[in-house]
Amino acid sequence: MKTLFKFLGNVLKWCWKLLGFARQLVLNLLFIAIFVMIYYVMTDDYVAKQEPVEQPVQALLLDISGPIVEKQRRIDPYDFATRNLFGQQVEFENVLFDIVEQIRDAAKDDNINGMVLSLSDMSETSLTKLRYIAKAINEFKATGKPVVAIGGHYNQSQYYLASYADDIYMAPDGAVLLRGYGTYNLYFKDLLEKLDITTHVFRVGTYKSFVEPYTRTEMSEEARESNAVWLNQLWGAFVEDVASNRDIDANRLSPNTETLLEELKAANGDFALLAQRLGLVDELLTRQQIRMKLAEKFGSDGEDSFNYVSMYDYSSFQFNMPKAEQIAVVVASGAIVDGFESEGTVGGDTTAALLRDARLNDAVKAVVLRVDSPGGSAFASEVIRNEVEALKEAGKPVVVSMSSVAASGGYWISTSANRILAQPTTITGSIGIFGILTTFEDALAKYGVYNDGIGTTPFAGVGVTRALPEGVSDIMQLGIENGYQRFIGLVASQRNLSIEDVDNVAQGRVWTGYDAMKRGLVDQLGDFDDAIAVAAELAQLEDYSLNWLEEPLTPAQQFIYDFVNQVMVKFELGMNVKLSPIVQQFANTAVNEINTLNNFNDPNGQYALCPNCSYYEN
Repeated sequence: MKTLFKFLGNVLKWCWKLLGFARQLVLNLLFIAIFVMIYYVMTDDYVAKQEPVEQPVQALLLDISGPIVEKQRRIDPYDFATRNLFGQQVEFENVLFDIVEQIRDAAKDDNINGMVLSLSDMSETSLTKLRYIAKAINEFKATGKPVVAIGGHYNQSQYYLASYADDIYMAPDGAVLLRGYGTYNLYFKDLLEKLDITTHVFRVGTYKSFVEPYTRTEMSEEARESNAVWLNQLWGAFVEDVASNRDIDANRLSPNTETLLEELKAANGDFALLAQRLGLVDELLTRQQIRMKLAEKFGSDGEDSFNYVSMYDYSSFQFNMPKAEQIAVVVASGAIVDGFESEGTVGGDTTAALLRDARLNDAVKAVVLRVDSPGGSAFASEVIRNEVEALKEAGKPVVVSMSSVAASGGYWISTSANRILAQPTTITGSIGIFGILTTFEDALAKYGVYNDGIGTTPFAGVGVTRALPEGVSDIMQLGIENGYQRFIGLVASQRNLSIEDVDNVAQGRVWTGYDAMKRGLVDQLGDFDDAIAVAAELAQLEDYSLNWLEEPLTPAQQFIYDFVNQVMVKFELGMNVKLSPIVQQFANTAVNEINTLNNFNDPNGQYALCPNCSYYEN
């Protein structure tokens, strides 16, 4: 019997070796075959035999689907599964610079004879990002190629881009929904009191309103006054742009309730007809009529539509070799957290490492730091700012390009740059510091649970299950006040302002880029293109390329990321729980509040954050 088992073992061992040899042989042959094919394809003889493929003339279909972001987030499988279980779809994210680059490439492409804006799946987006895309659309139109917008309904962001089209078509039963801008919060003071939860707040800044939801039942007058200023400026910019594009009276875009009711009654309650009468759309057409119109303008596909290529399929096949001299671009998008970044955040260590890579790369002669952040950890913000200082000391100029939001910690990391550029609709400022600690000693006591013990210092055992010891609150408040003085001191020294001048524009108050420039917080108004030009000027560069620096994925992370992307559609179809719009909106609000609290990891408990700066989602 032993001999039989030994024989079978040897057979299995040799079979395994044979299988391994066959696997290696097949892989090696495949590897060699690929190289032979590449060589054959690249030889002149092969290329000469190939007939040139005539590219069809077609329109670029700008069918943006999902949110527009500065940098794509990397979602791990756990977060992906959790979101689906809670009814939150994982949306594909569109990088702002990719959209603009495609439009600009299409403008120079002779095989693109126009552009169709089909934006029904595009998420609400900040005005600052929309303006950058609109700039590219205007460049496209300047080549003489027509632009047409189509849609059943238009939300505010979708209509803003549509207004740059030569013609706007809408369904006869559609509508244009212009809601304006606002910032709203849930207020938890009474709920926390009913639950016997104690909230300890430490802050500096008359307008530092982040803590108000935990200490009030409504927005303070100071916050209401500050928010009204920048919200009205942004809405005024939106209305002015659309009115100019459509050649209509700006007042028609912001009617009061009484005027709107009268105009809607005159249109017999028909929102589509009202939009046409107001000059918001040119024609009310069914989908079939729209396809016929587009086929006449851009050519028929021979079936029931027009010749087009989706932005997701379009490629101009342009490849530019990196130049010897480069401008590095580092994108800081999201809440600033201590340590390494996770999905949708700016990790202090991660961003500092990218800036350090730029400093140590001899090819990099200047850096553009693109900031789209409401702030966060004060400690992490200082870690990033220190690397900005190191870049300057190394003789490499740093230019900050502010996107939609560069406030609080977002302004902290910007303040040491050689030059700060913001757009008029950028939200910045919010120079202030706060700390917050929630304790549950009273709630636990209701159920007979108490915390007691002994420590060597007043701070021993400080946590969420016991009341703050006497004097500790005063100590923490002094730390916050010191952090505020350090913040305004940094701004004063870097911006050549007095402490008093900075304090007058600080106190947590939010400013638009336009107002911030008048108060010395930014150097000039301009978009990303302008920031690149300034960086080239400061570094005295004429011929250069952009080097987009990103944290590389490990092989394991890359495999998981690619795998998740492959199965995303199947997983969504099989696992996504559909919730009603009302329930999903409430769930999204709750998740956003939880995510905000999860980002509170500053080692000193000090935060420079402006969450109210996200105005466009309201």
